[in-house]
Amino acid sequence: MIPNRNSAMHLLDEAYELNPGPWKAHSLVTAECAEKIAACCPGMDSEKAFILGLLHDIGRRFGVTQLAHVIDGYDYLMTLGFDEPARISLTHSFAVKDIHTCIVRPDVSEADYQRISDLIDSFDYDDYDRLIQLCDSIAMAEGPTDIVTRMSDVKNRYGFYPQKKWDKHLELQEYFEDKMGKSLKEVLF
Repeated sequence: MIPNRNSAMHLLDEAYELNPGPWKAHSLVTAECAEKIAACCPGMDSEKAFILGLLHDIGRRFGVTQLAHVIDGYDYLMTLGFDEPARISLTHSFAVKDIHTCIVRPDVSEADYQRISDLIDSFDYDDYDRLIQLCDSIAMAEGPTDIVTRMSDVKNRYGFYPQKKWDKHLELQEYFEDKMGKSLKEVLF
């Protein structure tokens, strides 16, 4: 179950009031990219893609955190009955289903760290998981950028970017370009 666009925007606005920052603009860019890409992919729902992109970082409503935002977003959205966005809140950071590819500081308890790992292992990723992983990796607060520029930005901010995660994001770009029959550049820029 997912909220409609207006409800999702309300959730994002409310979260931003609790924790202002560039993450809101990043979430909007992620949503817009997801909507445009999904509209070019047979069998995908562009409205659903927009909403999932909009809410992927909703866990940031609870403050300035790193890994904690994924489990906070998951738990928050699950309490609202929004299981699909909850799942995306968790999976968007793990294109590679390995918690050790996490770039950010693991600011969670040992129990939550294990819970995140168990949850990502339990999910069979679908095209919406993959789409938001891709869009998260191309969305800057100012707008979309090419994937290497965005991953380099993340690497510069956090000091590293695991090679298998880097490679997986490039694979996701190729996957969606094949699915659309056109490049991301043609669709987003």
